Amino acid sequence: MSSVIHAIQQKLRDQADPVKADFFPHFFKLEEGDTDEFLGVTVPKQRQIVKEYYKQLTPKEVLELLHSTVHEERLTALMIWVTQFKRGNEDTRAEIYDLYLQNTQWVNNWDLVDTSCRDIVGAFIFDKDQTILDQLSTSKNMWEQRIAMVSTWYFIREGQFGWTLKLAEHYLGHTHHYIHKATGWMLREVGKRDRAVLLDFLDEHAAEMPRTALRYAIEHLDEVTRRSYMHQLPKLAK
Repeated sequence: MSSVIHAIQQKLRDQADPVKADFFPHFFKLEEGDTDEFLGVTVPKQRQIVKEYYKQLTPKEVLELLHSTVHEERLTALMIWVTQFKRGNEDTRAEIYDLYLQNTQWVNNWDLVDTSCRDIVGAFIFDKDQTILDQLSTSKNMWEQRIAMVSTWYFIREGQFGWTLKLAEHYLGHTHHYIHKATGWMLREVGKRDRAVLLDFLDEHAAEMPRTALRYAIEHLDEVTRRSYMHQLPKLAK
């Protein structure tokens, strides 16, 4: 183990909070079979550690921290990659992107996905081949499916909504609430930038959307409009 990785691990343990460590497994709603350990370190404290150490590691060396059963170590590793990606040249960005996609089995909770994929996957493919989103969205790995959707957040911020709408339609029949939430969230982000685009999608698909996805998508709309769309759901779905 490198001395820098050891120093990061020690810093995380110095910031550990047993009360938060007991609470976090309930907050993150671990899936069946998950073996995450929690230290109880908050994100702001992890950001301070990232700022101190991100220059001292190569992207490949970060894998040692990512390949951990400790949740905060994996999140810190991903935050280091995001920082290195944003500050790196094209070769560094390509390396981080490739490493990320090779190690998605370690990006296995909603906070890990949401913290990292927009600014690595979305940012890297924005002006390149984007068919990786098709591959991720049809993966058997639910977290890869969420990576596909949340990665489109980068496109949304650039005013491009095509992939978000395509994946939202693809996920209409999805059964997992983490995909429902991500879909509704990204649709809401589209609506914040172009209300008409969101309303067109809802006019066509609201009646077949999972309830959670629809509720997330319409959160920012006025009450009358929200009620109108919610009433389109089949009675049993309510």
